[in-house]
Amino acid sequence: MVDFFTIIFQLFWMILIFSSLTPLFKNLSLNSSREALMRTIEMKRKSRVITLIHRQESISFLGFGIRKFIDIEDSEEVLRAIKMTPPDMPIDFIIHTPGGLVLAAEQIANALRKHKGKVTVFVPHYAMSGGTLIALAADEIVMDENAVLGPVDPQIGQFPAASILSVLKKKNIDEIDDQTLILADVAEKAMKQMKEYVTDLLKEKYPDKAEELADKLVSGYWTHDYPITVEKARELGLRVSTDMPKEIYELMELYKNPAGGRPSIGYVPMDYRRGEQPKK
Repeated sequence: MVDFFTIIFQLFWMILIFSSLTPLFKNLSLNSSREALMRTIEMKRKSRVITLIHRQESISFLGFGIRKFIDIEDSEEVLRAIKMTPPDMPIDFIIHTPGGLVLAAEQIANALRKHKGKVTVFVPHYAMSGGTLIALAADEIVMDENAVLGPVDPQIGQFPAASILSVLKKKNIDEIDDQTLILADVAEKAMKQMKEYVTDLLKEKYPDKAEELADKLVSGYWTHDYPITVEKARELGLRVSTDMPKEIYELMELYKNPAGGRPSIGYVPMDYRRGEQPKK
């Protein structure tokens, strides 16, 4: 006769294995749904769809969440996707990111700028810092009416380059320690490099405003997390559309954050714009 504790032990391991594999199968199904919707967008717009969406997701068997930023692996994948795209085929680039490495963002921006077909960057929610840099490389920027971009001022460690340089203006050189002076030297170079890069990025699309736009976005007029809304972007002189395809929103629905560890957001998932009404 099978021992009772043996049965309990076997059930425990079966439950553990099942719970460990469930996230894996769920992610496979989710990825399949994402790819199917991306393919739908491609067929509708006759384009190559590339996504750069950084959301916290439950991954691995243990379900730990990670939050991503633009890195070299991202730029490698994006460059590979662009190389696999015919030169005259439009690219629809969907981006949702807090930013990341300047090197990686510049690589992506350079590749998009060199692409002969039309490049459209869609910003359904936000594309800050390096994400804005990528958006500036596009032929067309399409934002949700509530979406935001952000400044592209360089950050040196945990400090804005512009703020480090401001120290030199407020103190005598003898009162400043060597480390701050070194940081200021790096900050000055970073500001110059970024201004030159952004100006070059914009000069074809905005020949009369490229330098002015670069100065506004790079020189530290705002904090690094300052939200550049659609209205503010247009005020600065950027040409921004709000004609966001509904499929982009549907795709973003497949990149939801896990509920654990953050306040719950609740609402009845019905689109009342389509004539659906609250029911008793």
